[in-house]
Amino acid sequence: MEPRSLGLLIVIVGLALVVIGGLVALGAFSWFGRLPGDIRIESGSTRVYIPITTMLLLSVGLSLLAAIFRRFQ
Repeated sequence: MEPRSLGLLIVIVGLALVVIGGLVALGAFSWFGRLPGDIRIESGSTRVYIPITTMLLLSVGLSLLAAIFRRFQ
């Protein structure tokens, strides 16, 4: 990968992280982690949280991003 395209990729990823960070700060992802299928058990002072659906959604999203990046290499 030539340096110019690598620099452009780094800038694009940085801008995407800034946008995502802004959305998180505004509460746009407050539903994330509270999806149907996420298991939450609370008993007394013990809390167990197993985010099954959230992890599946995150895995699919990251797999799609990886496929898109591989296609444009």
